[in-house]
Amino acid sequence: MDARIVNAFAFPGVDAWAWPWLLLALPLPWLLRVAWRPSRMQGAALRVPFGERLDGIAGQGGIARHAGGGHWLAWLGWILLCVAAARPQQLGPPVVPPQSGRELMLAVDLSGSMGDEDMVLGNQAVDRLTAAKAVIADFLDRRAGDRVGLIVFGQRAYALTPITADLDSVRQQLLDTRVGLAGRETAIGDAIGLAVKRMQASGNDKHGERALVLLTDGVNTAGQLDPLKAAELARAHGIRIHTIALGSSGTTLSVFGLPIRLPGGGDDIDEATLQAIARSTGGQSFRARDTVELAGIYAQIDQLEPVPRAAQPVRPRIERYPWPLAAATALLLLAVLRPWRRLA
Repeated sequence: MDARIVNAFAFPGVDAWAWPWLLLALPLPWLLRVAWRPSRMQGAALRVPFGERLDGIAGQGGIARHAGGGHWLAWLGWILLCVAAARPQQLGPPVVPPQSGRELMLAVDLSGSMGDEDMVLGNQAVDRLTAAKAVIADFLDRRAGDRVGLIVFGQRAYALTPITADLDSVRQQLLDTRVGLAGRETAIGDAIGLAVKRMQASGNDKHGERALVLLTDGVNTAGQLDPLKAAELARAHGIRIHTIALGSSGTTLSVFGLPIRLPGGGDDIDEATLQAIARSTGGQSFRARDTVELAGIYAQIDQLEPVPRAAQPVRPRIERYPWPLAAATALLLLAVLRPWRRLA
């Protein structure tokens, strides 16, 4: 039983009682005294010639008076003992429990094709990387509580930021990237392998709470690790991979600053491999042909990998029963020893 009865039993510095029902024991000694009090006899059972002298000695205030003082000390000690038994508690300052979110690794393609201007952002034609930066930056704004890392890849894969809760640092590193910074080719397998390595180094082995979001617009043309073998490695370590294929299909021309898609033409994105990677690790595979679709995909990933709610502050309860318990012990000992001291 844990109830707050501050209004009913107001004590300085006491905010709650663990067992308030024990306060009902306060009148117990008085009830026992009333219940067991012997009935008065009509006549004296025994008369002695010196009875009046004994009454006079008792009435002089010697033993009886001192015993009366011990009586009140015993009552006060009993009250404090009941208060201690009810376990008075005081609320400490608010404490926010530690919050454990997901670990997300973002892998962004910086190959030469990411410079194709077939995306629209703010009614202006932009390249694929610029559109990806805007959408991922907005995605990071919604991931408060997670730990995020950033990997970029082209001909080789590089870790720009380790797994960290400093999302502003991740965002800034992403905005500073440029097309071709990691080479003009595409090493998808190496990017997945590096993400697995970095997540393992972070020390978080909670399965089901780690995911890689891989964005690319091409086919694996470089690197030493096959993408499907890398996906098996990620699955063995409990890491889900969500893949995003970015880019329009067919040939794109820019007319008055706006991209115009022409029918036909080839599609340079290996969607089949990206789908196999996601499926083998329990993730999802997406296709984004424009900025609107890309933003919707990251919104779906928000639903697939929900951010834990902010923890509610709690106020720890500090036990205050040792003080009344110590006072009760002292008073009861004094009540017992005081008459003997007087007699001595």
